[in-house]
Amino acid sequence: MNEKRVLEAVKVILEEIGEDPNREGLMDTPKRVMKLFKEIYGGIGTDPKEELNAVFEEDHRDIVLVRDIPFYSTCEHHLVPFFGKVHIGYKPNGKVVGLSKLVRLVDNVSRRVQVQERMTTMIAEAIQEKLDPEGVIVVVKAEHLCISMRGIKKPGSQTTTITTRGQFDEDEKLQNKFFNMLNV
Repeated sequence: MNEKRVLEAVKVILEEIGEDPNREGLMDTPKRVMKLFKEIYGGIGTDPKEELNAVFEEDHRDIVLVRDIPFYSTCEHHLVPFFGKVHIGYKPNGKVVGLSKLVRLVDNVSRRVQVQERMTTMIAEAIQEKLDPEGVIVVVKAEHLCISMRGIKKPGSQTTTITTRGQFDEDEKLQNKFFNMLNV
């Protein structure tokens, strides 16, 4: 990231919306925005699978569920946030991953300009490729500020996306078991 260009771009945007980037409250805003960008876009250019680095041999063959993982991301269409929760389930095939690594995976994938559909798929595919489980299911529920605060202005509306792989694609009983676990 070219910091000088970003700092100048933020100043230009402030000027173009009618603000004075030299007034007291805005003088440090370009630096704060640069720091923000480094934090919230830290996933760009990284391989999400690298977050799944603590894999263990384990003969557990039933669903592993990590639910209610909070995330914040940025919509690539309007550059405004969308946020919500991710639920990840997988059916191991002799390997499990450290649970915190699934949370780190969500953080990695959400820290880039993104669409929810791609985010859901990226999480599922990273787990599928790294663990080779019998099945994976990822559910993302999010509120998009491009719907809540602009355009149609419907705050509180949520979008749900689901990606399934392996047995979760084929076995409706397994899917139902996952969704029952979510409701416990």
